[in-house]
Amino acid sequence: MKPLSIGMIGLDTSHVIAFTKLLNDSSQPYHVPGGKVTIAYPGGSPDFELSSSRVDGYTAQLRDELGVRIADSMEAVAEACDAIMLESVDGRVHLEQFRTVAPYGKPVFIDKPLTVRADEAQAIAAIAEEHGVTVMSSSALRFAEGLQAALSRGEHGDVIGADLFGPMALQPTQPGYFWYGIHSVEMLYAILGTGCAEVSVKSNEEHDLITAVWTDGRMGTVRGNRSGNHAFGGTIHRSKGSDFIDISSTGKPYYASLLERVMAMFRSGAPQVAMNETLEIIRFIEAANESRAIGKAVRLD
Repeated sequence: MKPLSIGMIGLDTSHVIAFTKLLNDSSQPYHVPGGKVTIAYPGGSPDFELSSSRVDGYTAQLRDELGVRIADSMEAVAEACDAIMLESVDGRVHLEQFRTVAPYGKPVFIDKPLTVRADEAQAIAAIAEEHGVTVMSSSALRFAEGLQAALSRGEHGDVIGADLFGPMALQPTQPGYFWYGIHSVEMLYAILGTGCAEVSVKSNEEHDLITAVWTDGRMGTVRGNRSGNHAFGGTIHRSKGSDFIDISSTGKPYYASLLERVMAMFRSGAPQVAMNETLEIIRFIEAANESRAIGKAVRLD
């Protein structure tokens, strides 16, 4: 099939370089075929230092080293491509960006987080339905080969719970766990699926512990740290035993594993993560942030 022309919007994250190399360069060890990034719009958030300090450098690298055409508007990107990747590192801008490109009818991948508010996530879902646009949003950690390998093991029976861990850096403009906590939360949902009833949080300056109870009685935890190591991992608890998740068990980068699912979505029109699950994840994080603030359990409904 003819390679898809992919447009990127928001050039303020290292993801845009990693994704473009994996898609455009067939000599990459884990090259993902099927499409190339051909056009992009810088974007950027002036009030978010991790966006404003990076956008110029990544824009120049895409243009000068990787041969991507830089457009002067989001509309120009949407007009010129077959599929869109919203990569802005600032989750606050995703709703307005999606509102701009949805009328063009192209499939859209929105890098994590979908949004930083549950009502804005619902708005994206409604806009997508209005325009008949396929949308998918996910952290790459959900598709890490180490997690997928642990999930595929069935010798220990049914999944009854899970404990995940990972770095939990915080950023003032990205509420609470929306910045880095979302990675471990996505891993938890990849294991347990939808149906969380309530969350409660214990935290201090260096650590956070989110405890979640599902409607069927299963429990999951997410431990985050701002000191010590920066590894991701966890344990899947099953009816007959437990399986450890070694995220780094293979050499394949989880960016490549994510891109394989994104390209499948662009081709098939079927998202690899259902919108209702993504909406629950956003509400989960919102509720966890509330619990962290008030010191009490918070229900998701």
